[in-house]
Formats: sequence, structure tokens, C-alpha cells
Amino acid sequence: MLKRPDISKFHYLTQEIPEISHVALAEIACSYGIRWVQLRVKEKSYQDWLEIARATKQVCDDYDAVLIINDSVEIAKEVNAHGVHLGKQDMSVEQARSLLGINKIIGATANTLEDIEYLETMRVDYIGLGPFRFTTTKKNLASVIGFSGYEYIAKQYHGDIPIIAIGGVGLEDIKPLLITGVYGVAVSSAVNLSTNKQEDIAQFLNSII
Repeated sequence: MLKRPDISKFHYLTQEIPEISHVALAEIACSYGIRWVQLRVKEKSYQDWLEIARATKQVCDDYDAVLIINDSVEIAKEVNAHGVHLGKQDMSVEQARSLLGINKIIGATANTLEDIEYLETMRVDYIGLGPFRFTTTKKNLASVIGFSGYEYIAKQYHGDIPIIAIGGVGLEDIKPLLITGVYGVAVSSAVNLSTNKQEDIAQFLNSII
């Protein structure tokens, strides 16, 4: 059984890029110091997704990194990932908890304060609140929150579930986002599309400490 880790302040998400695989992206990220990887596979068959997840799990194990599977509780269970991140259209938190058990991490997506308050009653381990700004990595994007939205929600929310800002977050946004009161950030394209991943990852990690 995997020991459930503390929630990281920096969540890294893989994405579909033609010239580089999810597994290679995870390997690069982990080799440069990232220790929280969310595998975000879209539009693949279950078997292809499973094979990608198994290989990514091995990478994360090699670097002692946390692996979170986006959307699929079944994949998370089959590869013994540390947990799952649930979107609004995915399996319910109650079902996921019953399948994965109490020692797995369950994160979930929120767009509003009401979403957060509901997810708190579901006892999720962290909440991905977004989108911060427009991003092309997610279809059917909800309303953009922006700095002022995070600040408002942080002031109104009095619970203790870690809130992770997500959606188009860049390096220059880290400090201002943390000032709003969010716990941490999730980053995808700013790392995956970088031409100097080592330098940019180092700057992201230094900014979040």
C-alpha cells in the first residue's frame, strides 16, 4: 500500500503533444525536480491509456514522485497510483472513495465557491480551482476566475482543503496567485511547451517554495 503523501504546492500535468509522449514528459519533469505528476490523457482507448499509466507509474516510482490519474478511477486503481483527480463529469467522490479506499488521494475540480463548499462535504483531499485564465488544454472551459476571483474565494472560504489554482498559469503568475490565498498552483503548457524545461521548472519550483 502506498503511503498517502502531503499535498504538493506544485502540481504538474502532462498533456497531448505530438512530438513527445506523456511518459517522456513525466520523465523530464521528474528528472528536473518535480514530485507531483498528474497524468492527463485524453482521447485514447482504455488499453492505450492503461499502458501509458503503467509506464508513467514506473517513472514516478523511480523518482519517488506522486502520480495522480486524471478522470479515471479505474486506471488509478489498476496501476496503484497515489490517487485520482475528478472532473465534474467524472465518477462521484463517494464512488471513487469506495473503490480506491481511504489511503488514496482524491482531488476534484471546482469553478465556484459553491463547488468548493460541496466538495468539502465530500471530504476531497484537494481542489483544483479554475480556470485562472483562458487555456487551450481543456475543452468546455468554465468562466475565467482571474486574480480577483481567487482573492474573493480565498476570503470567503474558511475550510482547510488545499486550493490549487489551475488553467493557463505561467511563471509570472505564481507569486500573485499565492498572495490571493490559494495553497498552490497546477501547471501544464508552461512546462510542456517550454524550450528550456530545466530552467523553467527550476524557476517554478523556486517560486513556489
